[in-house]
Amino acid sequence: MNPQPPTRRVLRGLLPALRPHRRMVARTIISCLIDQAALVVLITWLAHIVGRAVIDRAAPDLATVGMLGGLVLLRAVATWRQMDLSHDLAYRVLAELRVRIYDGLARSAPARIAGRRSGDLAATAMNDIETLEFFYAHTTAQLFASGLVFVSGTAVLGVVDPWLALAVLPAAAALMVHPLLGDRGRTVRGKQVRTAMASLSADAVDTVDGIRELLANNALGPRRRQLAAASRRLALAQRAEARHDGAFLAVQDILVVLALIAVIAAIGTAGDSPHGAWAPAALALAVSVLAPVAAGADALRQAGSLRAAAARVMAAIDAPPTAPPPPRPIPLPDGPVSIRLRNLHFSYGDVPVLRGLNLTVPPRRTIALVGASGAGKTTLAHLLARFWDPADGTVELVTTERAVDLRDLTDNELRSAVALVGQDASLFHGSLRDNLRLAAPDADDDLLNRVIRQCGVDRIAATLPNGLDSIVGERGATLSGGQRARVALARALLTDPKVLILDEATAHVDTVGDAELARLLIGRDATTIVIAHRPATIRRAHHIAVLENGQVVEEGTWDTLTSTDGALSRLLATSASHGRGRHLG
Repeated sequence: MNPQPPTRRVLRGLLPALRPHRRMVARTIISCLIDQAALVVLITWLAHIVGRAVIDRAAPDLATVGMLGGLVLLRAVATWRQMDLSHDLAYRVLAELRVRIYDGLARSAPARIAGRRSGDLAATAMNDIETLEFFYAHTTAQLFASGLVFVSGTAVLGVVDPWLALAVLPAAAALMVHPLLGDRGRTVRGKQVRTAMASLSADAVDTVDGIRELLANNALGPRRRQLAAASRRLALAQRAEARHDGAFLAVQDILVVLALIAVIAAIGTAGDSPHGAWAPAALALAVSVLAPVAAGADALRQAGSLRAAAARVMAAIDAPPTAPPPPRPIPLPDGPVSIRLRNLHFSYGDVPVLRGLNLTVPPRRTIALVGASGAGKTTLAHLLARFWDPADGTVELVTTERAVDLRDLTDNELRSAVALVGQDASLFHGSLRDNLRLAAPDADDDLLNRVIRQCGVDRIAATLPNGLDSIVGERGATLSGGQRARVALARALLTDPKVLILDEATAHVDTVGDAELARLLIGRDATTIVIAHRPATIRRAHHIAVLENGQVVEEGTWDTLTSTDGALSRLLATSASHGRGRHLG
């Protein structure tokens, strides 16, 4: 079932972003009001001058020409000022919304990002935000100013002749009601356009990221056809939106023409008021006060597309945290820590993964988590990094002073204490040095040099044209998988974490490199959890815990566990029977 289209309340959610900019909003409204009022006065006055020239054969004097020139100059300055202020306001707000989107994604990751494609997320952070520029730059202040100009102009018409005001009011009402009649359809079409645009963006990003695999597998042709199909879907959605917009504008023009005819009829039957040269002025005033109303109607026409973009943006901003901040944080005492997991339960939706898991890791020891695929090893690593909170049970860091639940730590303290290195380490487009300093930008050069030597990153830098200052490319494209793993491990060690979690972090490293890194880690003060499939990696750990069906079913040393026909022995035998003697799972 397709989700319901965004409601009208979505746009109201954008207004609080203007509160920190009240003064700029006020200045924008004033400049917009001067701009629109100057235009109405200019058109009305020019119509009167032309009427006098035609009917009374009276040419304007120099003073009148000078005042007209001053009015033109005033409007030019007001227009420039209004455009400058409104766009400055809009881009300030959009910049703040982008940060709030990133905060929302970070706060709700990985649950929010799971299943979402990077191109779709990029479309929200960029395209949907840019769509809201119209709302902040061309809607809020302009609608307020337009309403005030219309009310004032209509009041003047009513003073001149009530029939003129009565001729304008129905047209204005029709112009404002007309966009509301097809509002739901425009919202649906706007949502279809935004969805199709996000889908095409996601397909394009996937294609660029996987271009080498597509070429290697001769799959570029089918992929090109998939992109073409996504482009056609977007074009069809945009065409449907443009077709209805064209019909809307046509009806809007008809309503303005009918209003003009009604005003002419009112003037023709009004007798002596207005008379002579003032008749063209009254006609011009009636038409000019409708112009802001038409502009307001046009803004309402675009509300459908704005709602669709706003709904996606607000969903990202208001995403609930997967790991809420503690109401009363508890500081983690200094010194080494042990890890205590008690009665952990966790599920993905209706699928249980951890079922009452219990485990204790002593301080400064290395424990290997072993189990078949789907046993819950990576889930446990994510709980230790507090990407999620357990449905039940506790994850505690225990010092000599006290035990602290992860949920009682601030995010900054948690990230300083616990480091997670996964199998697919993400590197960013930038220098090797910048990627290393990502988690510890203030690390001194001595520490940096020591860590890169320990992890073998110095050997990687020696092969690059500019050493540590070499650009590694997007996602570390210029490095091999093993090299990226070494960089990610060095990056984590730069923070000197109390707890280090390695989730298949050395899977892309050869056996020699794996042994080298294992000796480095076992000699450190950090309490380390290694999730691995290589028997050699598992064997080096001080302790081994075997997971089955979301529980620890066996614990002990390598020699103890392999000397019996237990869970680890069965895993090793299964792996050997499937021809994976070097890996488990």
